[in-house]
Amino acid sequence: MFSSHDGLCTIGELAERLGVSVKTVRFYSDRGLLPEASRSAGGHRRYGPDAVERLGMIRSLRALDLPVPEVRHVLDELDAQDGREGAGAGGALEDAVAGRLRALGSELAALRWREAALRLVQECSPAERPGRLRLVGAIAAPPSTAALARFWRAWLPPRMPARSVTAFLEAAVPSPPDDPRPAQVLAFARLHAFVTRPCGGEAGAGSCQPRAHGVEGARASAVLYAGLAEAYELAGAELRRGAEPAAGETLDGFVDAYASTYGARDTPAFRRVLARRLADDPRIDRYWELTAEVISAPGGPPEPTPGSSHDWLLAALEAQVAGAAGHGGARRGPVGGAPVSVASV
Repeated sequence: MFSSHDGLCTIGELAERLGVSVKTVRFYSDRGLLPEASRSAGGHRRYGPDAVERLGMIRSLRALDLPVPEVRHVLDELDAQDGREGAGAGGALEDAVAGRLRALGSELAALRWREAALRLVQECSPAERPGRLRLVGAIAAPPSTAALARFWRAWLPPRMPARSVTAFLEAAVPSPPDDPRPAQVLAFARLHAFVTRPCGGEAGAGSCQPRAHGVEGARASAVLYAGLAEAYELAGAELRRGAEPAAGETLDGFVDAYASTYGARDTPAFRRVLARRLADDPRIDRYWELTAEVISAPGGPPEPTPGSSHDWLLAALEAQVAGAAGHGGARRGPVGGAPVSVASV
């Protein structure tokens, strides 16, 4: 293949054959990726014909932006398979490519987020720019949801089972869109600012803890939140089809979540007490408004959230209680002495 009498070539000839610099060939040789066949009497590197294919493989792997250590793992695996029938690139290459794809996906998401953030600043008025710069500058690109998760962990009942906490966080913490619009960047930045404010400010009047924290025991809190999750999912379906808040199976499931948790019977009196307690609990409407902006498609209706589902259910409960009172329902009062607490979401 080479013109020399021994079939070997110099480092310069190999570099010229592959269209790379001598410095590049030396770099890979020094790191053991490109073995030398021998050295000349003057100490110059000499390479065999297989070095052409080897260097070509190294160039291909590096063109995929694989780091040198991963290139080494791939080459070592190929060397181990050399001569085996049907052998080819194996797990090392698959793992390296999969890892690079994950990293590239994260890089692209960060770029798309930065682009949308730049457009957000570019498109606003000069008076708005300082405030928007502070908002978007407080979050990473792509943003993390860790602050939102911490916010909810502070609201949830203590000692709540990990599986229940995870299920609730999946519903309550919105994932930043992969290809956000400027408005979604602004909504997420405002959401981050909302949850990082001290409790007692905009995030809630007075106590940060909803009354659901009055539930005794981890099992009780898990039962309550599991029931609420199911009720919110059903109410979300009602919201998607534009249904007005009304009594029915969806509301019954919502009330039953509280009644089952507190050992009370679902009676008109219980519903009156529950409606009052739900209405009195701290509210975080702004959180859910911003969440809907983050997850909703452009030009489409707001996507239901646990907060909007809760509001739909509470409106249905209040309408039913008001209707019963107008028809001479039972007198107001506690139900069997059982405490009633609510999940203020």
